[in-house]
Amino acid sequence: MDKTALLQQIFGYSSFRPGQEELIDGVLGGRDVFGIMPTGGGKSMCYQIPGLILPGITLVISPLISLMRDQVMALKTAGVPAAFINSTLNAAQMQAVYRNLLAGQYKIVYVAPERLDYGGFGSIAEKLPISFIAVDEAHCISQWGQDFRPSYLRIVNFIENLPRRPVVGAFTATATKQVREDVERILKLQDPVRTVTGFDRPNLYFEVIRPERKEKELLRLLASRRNKSGIIYCATRKKVESVCETLRDHGYAATRYHAGLEEKERTENQEDFLYDRKTVMVATNAFGMGIDKSNVSYVIHYNMPKSIEAYYQEAGRAGRDGAEAECFLLYSSSDVTTAKFFINSDSENEEMDPKQREMVRQQDLARLDAMVGYCKTDTCLRGYILEYFGQKHPEVCGNCGTCMGDFETVDITKEAQMILSCVRRIYDKLGYYVGVATVARVLQGSKEKKLLALGLHELSTYGLLNTMGRTEIRAMAERLEGEGYLVTEEEHKTLRLTPEAAQVLFQGKKVTMLVRKEEIQAVNAPAAGKLAGTDGELYDALRELRAELAQESHIPAYMVFSNATLTDMARKKPATMSEFKRVSGVGEIKAAWYGQQFLERIKAFREENELA
Repeated sequence: MDKTALLQQIFGYSSFRPGQEELIDGVLGGRDVFGIMPTGGGKSMCYQIPGLILPGITLVISPLISLMRDQVMALKTAGVPAAFINSTLNAAQMQAVYRNLLAGQYKIVYVAPERLDYGGFGSIAEKLPISFIAVDEAHCISQWGQDFRPSYLRIVNFIENLPRRPVVGAFTATATKQVREDVERILKLQDPVRTVTGFDRPNLYFEVIRPERKEKELLRLLASRRNKSGIIYCATRKKVESVCETLRDHGYAATRYHAGLEEKERTENQEDFLYDRKTVMVATNAFGMGIDKSNVSYVIHYNMPKSIEAYYQEAGRAGRDGAEAECFLLYSSSDVTTAKFFINSDSENEEMDPKQREMVRQQDLARLDAMVGYCKTDTCLRGYILEYFGQKHPEVCGNCGTCMGDFETVDITKEAQMILSCVRRIYDKLGYYVGVATVARVLQGSKEKKLLALGLHELSTYGLLNTMGRTEIRAMAERLEGEGYLVTEEEHKTLRLTPEAAQVLFQGKKVTMLVRKEEIQAVNAPAAGKLAGTDGELYDALRELRAELAQESHIPAYMVFSNATLTDMARKKPATMSEFKRVSGVGEIKAAWYGQQFLERIKAFREENELA
C-alpha cells in the first residue's frame, strides 16, 4: 500500500500537511531526515507511515511515556500492530513484548531512551530487522535545549552498535538554530532531508493578561468555558493545590498533577482528564509532555514559564486537532522572581563542570528575558514568538490579544515624568532605591505606616497619581523599563534610573504606550471557525454520540473522532457512507466501526430540524 492510500485508509486524511510528504519520501528513499514541525503539525505521521511501508521494524525513541501509550493505543485502534517499552511495564510484560518482537509481530515499537541499554534490549535489537529509527523530541539531545536529557546521548552508541545502520530521523517542535546544529552533529545525521515547516499555529489565539487578582481573572475566563477541556499551568506544587481547590469549590470538575503526588494518584488524575471525566487539569510543567489529547480547547498559564520554548510547547497542547483554541498567560512581576529562583537553584545540571553549569545558567536567564519581553510587548504576540524562532511573519496576525484588541496609542509623558521623578526623590530621601510597589504606593498617596514612618509622604510626588490603580502604574513603569529609562537591580529588585531618563525628565522626550480601550471578552476572541445555529446544535449531538461510543469501548473520546473531525462532520452533514468518508479525519477502519451510528444520528437530526 502506498503512502497516500495509508494516509486515507488508516488515518482518514485526504492530503498531507506541509512538510510531511518530503520527510516520508526521504525515509522511503533511504535518506536520514530532520523535521521541525509545530505541535499538532503531524510529526507522528512522518515516522508512522514509513514504518508501515518499510520492511521490518521501526523504532520510535521518545522520552514521553504518556505519548507512547496514547499513540500505541491509537495505532491499535486503527488496526496497526504496535507496542511500547518503558518503565511502566513489569518484568513479565517486558518479556512478552520481547518475545513478540523477535516473532515479528510488531511494525512500530516505541522505546524510552533509558531502555536502550537496559534489560537486555540492546542484544535483542541486534537480532531485529530495524529499518528506521525515529528520534522524537530530538532537541533533548542538546545541552543548550530547554529539555536536555543525558539519556539521549545513549542513542548514538545504540545506533552504532547495530549490525547495520538503519535510516535515522530526528523530529522536534521547537529548536533554535544552535539546537538544530547540535541535533545534526550529535546524532551524526548523514546528509539529511531537512524540513522546517514553520512554528506557527494559526488556530491558536494568544493573550497576555495582567490582572490585579489572578484567581478572580481565572474564574472569569473559565465561566464561559465550563464544558470545555483545558489545562491550567502553575509554577509550583503549592499553587497547583490552591488553584485546584478553588476551582472545585466553584463547581468545576478539576483535577491536579505534580511530582509530589503518589504515582498511583498521578496516573488516575491523568486518566480522568484524558477520558473527560474531569474537564480541567491543574498542573506543574511535569504534566503534558507527550499527552496526545486532541480536544484541549484552552491552556491558561497561571504563572509565566521560564522560556519561550517551554511556553510555546505547553500552550501548544491546545488545539492539537486543528480546531480553534485559546492560550492565556496571567502575568505578574512576581513570576519573574519565581522563575529566577528556579534557574539559580537548578540541581539537574550538577553533573556538569562549574564552567558549563554557569554557561547553561546564563543561557536560561537569557531565555527568561525573552519570555518577560513576550509578556510586556505591545506588538503582535504571535509575531514575537515566530521572531524568536527565526521565522518571518506579518506585522499583524489577527488572532492574538494585541492584534484583536481595541487599543489606542496614548501619550504618557506626564505620568512617565512623575514616575521617574518619584524614583529619584525616594533615593534622595532614603539614600537607597526601592521596588516598584513602594514607588506605586507613594504615587497613589498611600497611608501605610511604613511609608509614613520613612517620611515618603513629604515628597512632592506623593499622591500625584492617586486616581490610578497599582496595576496601571506598574504597567507604565514596565513600559519605561522596556524603553530603557528604568532598570530593575537584580539582587534587591529595586528600580533605578538610567542616564537615558534625563531625556524624558529634562529634554522633552515623549513616551507613549498602547492602552486597551475596553477589555475583550475572551470567549469571543477566536471567533473564526466556530459553529453557529443548527451546525452548532448538530456538533453537540455528535459529541454526545462520541462520548457514548468512547465509554462503550473504554477509550478517550478524541480517539473515536477529534473535535476538528466532528466540526467538519457537522458542516458537511454526510448522508451516505461515501460522503462520510470524505469528512476530514475519517479513515476506512473508523468509518467501518463508527460510520453507521454517526450517519443515523445525522439523519435523525436532519429530520427533527427539517433540513434538506
